[in-house]
Amino acid sequence: MTFKDRIIHAVLFEAIALAIIVPAASLFSGKQASAMLAVGVGMSLYTVVWNYFYNLWFDKQFGADRVNRSLMTRIGHTVGFEGGLVFVTVPVIAWFLGITLLQALVLEAVFLIFFFFYAVAFNWCYDNIRLKLKQV
Repeated sequence: MTFKDRIIHAVLFEAIALAIIVPAASLFSGKQASAMLAVGVGMSLYTVVWNYFYNLWFDKQFGADRVNRSLMTRIGHTVGFEGGLVFVTVPVIAWFLGITLLQALVLEAVFLIFFFFYAVAFNWCYDNIRLKLKQV
């Protein structure tokens, strides 16, 4: 993927995720949507940077043929990516929302479950749509 492709991928991934997760997190956490949006945007900005560097590394390690990646490779990719986020996001969420680390960890666990399935589905769709657009 080119630099431009990686930026488009990351921005689309985060924008769609925010549109789904902010209202749901606000509803289930009891926190105002504006607070959840601030957390979401902050985490998204951090995630975009992490996404770029993690995917550069992953492509070098496992090849750049993204369309033909197996389900296990996609799951491994997602587990590694999300695991790398936990160490930063849990303390930041706890601090910003004024909740305990345990509460932030539970909230993060819900996010991780969502993002695990979302990332696998999004990346599969993105890679296949991108391939089809290149063929046109």
